[in-house]
Amino acid sequence: MNAVHFSDKDFEEKVIKSKMPVLVDFFAEWCGPCKMAAPVIEELAEEYKGKIVIGKVDVDKNQETASKFGVMSIPTIIMFKDGKERDRKAGFAGKAGYEEMIKKVI
Repeated sequence: MNAVHFSDKDFEEKVIKSKMPVLVDFFAEWCGPCKMAAPVIEELAEEYKGKIVIGKVDVDKNQETASKFGVMSIPTIIMFKDGKERDRKAGFAGKAGYEEMIKKVI
């Protein structure tokens, strides 16, 4: 598994303070569209290894972080660069949708 798991405790350190751009998948285990997104996120994590960090936040276990970034529906994918949100997609956008977000920051 190449996607990193972030939590309320380490989100600031691993995402906001990251030197590399970070793509974060806000998901829940019970969410159907999240299950569709999961293999795509893993595939992108492998393809873009060393260029960006790709990770996941379980919104049920990390409600503080999900709330802080206004995640209202899942999956929500947010691209961070230099500690700031650069792009966001709610719902399953498919591989092409996520690659579009990645290419804007690398």
